Amino acid sequence: VQLQASGGGLVQAGDSLRLSCAASGGTFRRYSMGWFRRPPGKEREFVASIRSGGDTSYLDSVKGRFTISRDNAKNSVYLQMSSLKPEDTAVYYCAAGSGIIWSSRENQRSYDYWGQGTLVTVSS
Repeated sequence: VQLQASGGGLVQAGDSLRLSCAASGGTFRRYSMGWFRRPPGKEREFVASIRSGGDTSYLDSVKGRFTISRDNAKNSVYLQMSSLKPEDTAVYYCAAGSGIIWSSRENQRSYDYWGQGTLVTVSS
């Protein structure tokens, strides 16, 4: 499975941005999909995930601001980000995993495939 993330950019605090991740080479609908991010100088962290059936999960600090969704017909997963804050600045990665135990959805090791990352910079 190949993943291609896009949609990053430079925005101001309070703005919105939509990230996209296009998958190819696998049966997309069977995969749980996740978004992770690596802030400058920090470790990569879980942001959001969505199961094949549509269940979602979020990092506490993005709840109510970010929405993960998927379109199985387009083999794509999205991350709609609103009310962006400077602390959301990071390289954002999409990931795919098959057979993920939902209780392990925040664990990076649960995911088999990773995109290349897209940079989101939020200025104050």
